Amino acid sequence: MDLITENENNALNIIKDQGIEFVRLQFVDILGAPKNIVIPSARLEEALEEGIPFDASSIAGYATIEESDKIAKPDPNSFVVLPLCIEKRKTAKLNCDIYEPNGKRFPGDVKYILEKTVEKLQNLKYVYNTGPELEFFLFKREGGNSTLIPNDHAGYFDLSHRDLAEGVRADVSLALEEVGIQTYTSHHEVASGQHEINFHYADAITTADRVITLRYITKVIAIQHNLHASFMPKPFYGLCGSGMHTHQSLFTYDGENAFYDPNDKNQLSVIAYHFIAGLLKYIKEICAVVNPTVNSFKRLVPGYEAPTYISWANRNRSALIRIPSKRGKSTRCELRNPDVSCNPYLAFSVMLAAGLKGIEEKLYPPEPIEQNIYALSEKEREEYGIEQLPDSLGSALSLMSKSELVKTTLGDHVFENFLHVKKKEWSEYRTQVTKWETDKYLPII
Repeated sequence: MDLITENENNALNIIKDQGIEFVRLQFVDILGAPKNIVIPSARLEEALEEGIPFDASSIAGYATIEESDKIAKPDPNSFVVLPLCIEKRKTAKLNCDIYEPNGKRFPGDVKYILEKTVEKLQNLKYVYNTGPELEFFLFKREGGNSTLIPNDHAGYFDLSHRDLAEGVRADVSLALEEVGIQTYTSHHEVASGQHEINFHYADAITTADRVITLRYITKVIAIQHNLHASFMPKPFYGLCGSGMHTHQSLFTYDGENAFYDPNDKNQLSVIAYHFIAGLLKYIKEICAVVNPTVNSFKRLVPGYEAPTYISWANRNRSALIRIPSKRGKSTRCELRNPDVSCNPYLAFSVMLAAGLKGIEEKLYPPEPIEQNIYALSEKEREEYGIEQLPDSLGSALSLMSKSELVKTTLGDHVFENFLHVKKKEWSEYRTQVTKWETDKYLPII
């Protein structure tokens, strides 16, 4: 028998002292949907030592029936007691690493992919930090069913007499704090029923875990308020969509921000320029991972505070990459096209891989574009050398399928399975006949 580690012993002691009845062993599938196995708390010691076997054949992107046996091994560092506002019974949660029966790590474990990508930073002795901004919509529920009716008609930063979800966001924030996630800000967003909750930046693996937890807790709390929380990127035509603007930085092991250089005209280091240039060069290839749904590309259109053009800037919010004004330890680059429908483990993996390629290839970005890019003519954009993001999931998948960067980062298993699942989704979508088409063409053709 393996020796019980200190963190494992702490978890077992808390289970006993607090009378925890059940434990959720959580992981995510290839699309980022959370999965879990619930065990009675008496089995936790067994789970920590040996893992819990499960059939993975019905989990998206995991395995075929012939090779479906997998083992979920809980990470004792992730142990938390879930708040009673989320669970009816005393329940704890641990995140799991997924293994093959032969003891090797499963290549389809998306957390493992991010871990391997982060390991590439060891030679450079950097830590990759991410800070995402998570936007979502709240819709009314009628008769227990979700509607497309926003919970309010407030606007950006409105106060409580118009913003009817302050209590929802407060409950989400308090529940997050109970599981160790300190919220940074929360507020109403631009569109009716649209909201945003942020937490403090951290290393990418911790942040990816927190994204999954926030999405889950937000949905549970919303139901308690007779609302439905949706992280769909673009629920409404003519209104702003929901993004996951992701702030990225590299820190040295002694806590210095590697993106900061006070002597540069933009106060950015050479490493920062290389990283930005890598994101700009490879953004088309990684777009299907950070914008993984058909609906993602309904958000990436001009006029709704979402980027469509590949450029960077210091303050210009029409650019794909923005450098927020704070410098020193706050120096970072904000990638603005990701949305919350993505799998954060895969999204952070390809974003880091693109930035590292920029460092490896010693790339430099063009001059920043501070003008409103949407107001430029097509000829002006050509003169600046500004290209566009893919305009559909189909185009993004085509570019991804030819990308050595993405294939190397994700590994053959996830790369092929992701393309298979998403190409099927695109095929289903493009063969649909929509109401817009019948309203447009039926009367005149």
